[in-house]
Amino acid sequence: MIYSAATLPVNPPGEEPLTREQLWNGLALKARDARLFLPPGFCTKCEILHEGDGFFVRRVTIRDNDLTEIVTFEPTTKISFHQFKGPREGVIVNEVLEQDDGSLHLRFYCLLGLKGVDPDGPEEQQEKTRIQSEDQGYRRNVLSTLDRIRSLVKERKL
Repeated sequence: MIYSAATLPVNPPGEEPLTREQLWNGLALKARDARLFLPPGFCTKCEILHEGDGFFVRRVTIRDNDLTEIVTFEPTTKISFHQFKGPREGVIVNEVLEQDDGSLHLRFYCLLGLKGVDPDGPEEQQEKTRIQSEDQGYRRNVLSTLDRIRSLVKERKL
């Protein structure tokens, strides 16, 4: 199994501050169309297949892997991506945290298993290393998500 997590402040010094509503709206938009938030060519398809109360099912192609996910919402707090079709199974969570002083933090975490490989074998270890790396991992995802939300707010598109 692969577990990884990263939590970063939403409004570090020197950055244009985001409100909880702006952050949430950005995360919800990212869930609906990841192509708007990922580097060019990283996500080539993102379509909603079915919607229900508090969830939708989407099909995405990320890093040339076709995935089907059930995306669940806890409004203004958490979006969870339950992967069940594709090369891995598990959940990726984007969670908005508020500290006692009112500061916002964004936490990404996952618990995943790769299908058809030995548990904790070389393939899972390689994926775990990638997910935890500075240049490809969740820390980078948190930072790039916050940067994209800020630019959408600045462009008045969010």
